[in-house]
Amino acid sequence: MKNKDDTIVAAATPAGKGGIGIVRVSGQKTEFIARSLLGSLPEPRHATHRVFRDGAGEPIDAGIVLYFPAPASFTGESVLELHGHGGPVVISMLIDAVLAIGARRAEPGEFSRRAFLNGKLDLAQAEAVVDLIGSGTERAARAALRSLTGEFSRAVDALTEQLVRLRMHVEAAIDFPEEEIDFLSDEALLRRLDKCERAFKSLLSDARQGRVLRDGFQLVIVGKPNAGKSSLLNLLSGQEAAIVTEVAGTTRDILREQIDIDGLAVELVDTAGLRDDPDRIEAEGIRRARAALANADGVLWIQDATDDRPALREELPAGVPVTVVHNKIDLTGDVPGIRDGEVWLSAATNDGVDALRQRIRELAGYEGEGTFTARRRHILALEEAAGHFKTGKRALEDSRAGDLLAEELRLSQKALGTITGEVTADDLLGRIFSEFCIGK
Repeated sequence: MKNKDDTIVAAATPAGKGGIGIVRVSGQKTEFIARSLLGSLPEPRHATHRVFRDGAGEPIDAGIVLYFPAPASFTGESVLELHGHGGPVVISMLIDAVLAIGARRAEPGEFSRRAFLNGKLDLAQAEAVVDLIGSGTERAARAALRSLTGEFSRAVDALTEQLVRLRMHVEAAIDFPEEEIDFLSDEALLRRLDKCERAFKSLLSDARQGRVLRDGFQLVIVGKPNAGKSSLLNLLSGQEAAIVTEVAGTTRDILREQIDIDGLAVELVDTAGLRDDPDRIEAEGIRRARAALANADGVLWIQDATDDRPALREELPAGVPVTVVHNKIDLTGDVPGIRDGEVWLSAATNDGVDALRQRIRELAGYEGEGTFTARRRHILALEEAAGHFKTGKRALEDSRAGDLLAEELRLSQKALGTITGEVTADDLLGRIFSEFCIGK
């Protein structure tokens, strides 16, 4: 990142034409820039109408001005927002005028990064800004907002506080043995360890739900030709996204559709039917189908219920959850529903489709509306912290090693600190904030 003492400027609205365009300024020169553009400093935190002028005094635009003196702003610095007309030329002229006065262009995510560095947001909250903007469903948006308002961070802080209190107890007993405190047989300590272990399990479960909400779930539909894969895609998506015929091998390329299942964003990937003797064009579709399988979160293997040959499970990659879906039960008389983890349905009559949606939720590990959103790095940090905690608890239980428990509690606390940014390397910050748009 460039000098954090620089004053920065960027458009806070998307590129292109629109009714309103916003230019945001933050830094030490904000007041000087405001007086130069507007003639005087606006009243703090009040929307006022002003004419925006360049260095020569020529009008650029007119609109609403908002001024937030430090530290009561998003970044913790003095911030100026110019709400003008949303034309690309006008926005460009306005930014150029600010640059001429002494600002520089903001880097991606630099406003949010300054908010983090100035203590206005912790790292999990800053990441939630991006998650809220990129939400794929209403539930994901609500969960991201809860993360932005600090719900995830408060849960992490509460768990950290439990670790701190445990460390205080254990390290006091180690440092002052003359007090004859036998912490190893302290029932209160053991209960607190059990309570902390339950807290880890609960937070990990909530975080995994949050990650599913944030990232969605990619589900690849595979099977033999003419098993009804495309019909099922159309049924789940609610539109004729794929061509359906009785001719085997109609689907020759990858088709993708986004659907919402009770707040879970699911990307359905329809593939060419897998068989041993395709023509050259269909063979390329099969190659792409196998490539899609390699990146799948889950697989639906569509089996023609009238075909009693076994499903070709050897075609599927190891480690990916698979559900066999028996389609065309309207021709066999089978009862729709879930039996032994497999789904029985008819894409032609819609019977059993609700059971399939239920099974998709199970494949994703989705239990309903999550408390907050979470990312892969959050899960990894929680797992690392929980691992250190378990190692320390086991050392106490197996060998009464209080010093090992104390060290593992310290490492567990350190791992938790990476979630909110209490313990964060500069290179991690760079990767995180590079995901942001320029104006955030």
